[in-house]
Amino acid sequence: MAKMYHKEKSIQIKSSASALYNNLGVLRIAPRCLTYFTVVHANVVNMVSASWDGLNYSHRQLQSKEGSMATSSSLIMQAAWCVLPSRDLLVLTSQKGIQMYESDGSIMVYWHALDTPETPTAKAVFARGIAAVRENYICVGVSSGSVLVFDVPSKGSNITLSEVLEEHKEAITDMASECSGSLECIADLVSADDSGLLCMWKSGDDFQLLNKIPGFDTSCSSVKLWKGTVIAGYGTGQIRLYEGVTGILHAEVNAHARWIYSLDIAPFTGLLLSAAEDSWVRVWHLTLTPETNSVEIEHMYNECITDTQICGAKFCDGDGYAFAVTGYDLSEIIRYTQV
Repeated sequence: MAKMYHKEKSIQIKSSASALYNNLGVLRIAPRCLTYFTVVHANVVNMVSASWDGLNYSHRQLQSKEGSMATSSSLIMQAAWCVLPSRDLLVLTSQKGIQMYESDGSIMVYWHALDTPETPTAKAVFARGIAAVRENYICVGVSSGSVLVFDVPSKGSNITLSEVLEEHKEAITDMASECSGSLECIADLVSADDSGLLCMWKSGDDFQLLNKIPGFDTSCSSVKLWKGTVIAGYGTGQIRLYEGVTGILHAEVNAHARWIYSLDIAPFTGLLLSAAEDSWVRVWHLTLTPETNSVEIEHMYNECITDTQICGAKFCDGDGYAFAVTGYDLSEIIRYTQV
């Protein structure tokens, strides 16, 4: 197999990555030649701003908060940037609620508290699964199975909870919006849960459920939506490609020997990144043929990060020219670029 990528200098982070699904956030700020990274550690988000020439790094740590309280010991489940046409927000989800920040982490613009039961129950309460949808929506999943839809104005903090979608019975694991930029795709959003169930949604003033794709009782830990095709990674180490609206299974790949923790897609090239507990990061190439309504997946590249339980992997650009990886207990972000 041709050597597609080579390792770059790692970026150090203040505290190591927790073993959480999709534990890496990346935001390219092209006008400033910067890339922002986030990695969750317990109740803190490590944020690094890295200049493209590799000379300047600046660090910030965001604490989990509860409303007006300065800090909280509540564990953070995920941090992700939501890119909307008018603004980018950094969204943090925790055991207590949902925090939304300006993209550089400087100002918290919104806090939403989760309904916590009066009496301690066996079921944990948390939010997890974050996606920006169309012009003005940010959707966040909850452990009850609900999906919260927030309406975000083009500026300011007047963010409102506009709708709650109740189709999942298990905790939401991940969510993804259509990333190809194509306006022809009917589905805008896919949500996944701990039973592996996938729900396809069309956004609008009222979100419409388009389809439910059953999950065979295996958790779907990471999901992407590209040109109407759902790419789902599972606890079995499998990746499945479905046509979102019909639920037709196009392909099934035994991609990893252990639990998949992260998937990402480079929307301009169709490169797919998968990373798992088995220490392997793999790059695949997806080909869609609309005439025959077929989707093909081809294996392109492997990288083993020895003795590391990988928990986050993301492309750093829309072409898949570079990607970054985090691992449980590692205090660095490992980077690769195409040769």
